[in-house]
Amino acid sequence: MNIQWLKVIIAAFFEIGWVIGLKHADSVMEWAGTVIAIIISFYYLIMAGQKLPAGTVYAVFVGIGTAGTVLAGMIFFGEAASVEKLLLIGVLLVGVIGLKVVTPEEEE
Repeated sequence: MNIQWLKVIIAAFFEIGWVIGLKHADSVMEWAGTVIAIIISFYYLIMAGQKLPAGTVYAVFVGIGTAGTVLAGMIFFGEAASVEKLLLIGVLLVGVIGLKVVTPEEEE
């Protein structure tokens, strides 16, 4: 895996953290963690976008972030889960993986 795609994945995981923080942060420390996650997430997204196609990078970033946020909501916060939701998350991830697969790697 190209280091640039690893940056996209790191950015997406921090996105999951800051999106959850926006909803659930109640203290100064939790808000500070949310802001730090935003900074780290966008830093890695911008770094990857300098070497990879911006549209594909953003689609993969948002797709992973969306799937992760929905799954985290179901697992950790008791949000409703259904077979339909899980199937649609699967379809989303197939699309994200497909975009990554068909995007040519750039030499470092």
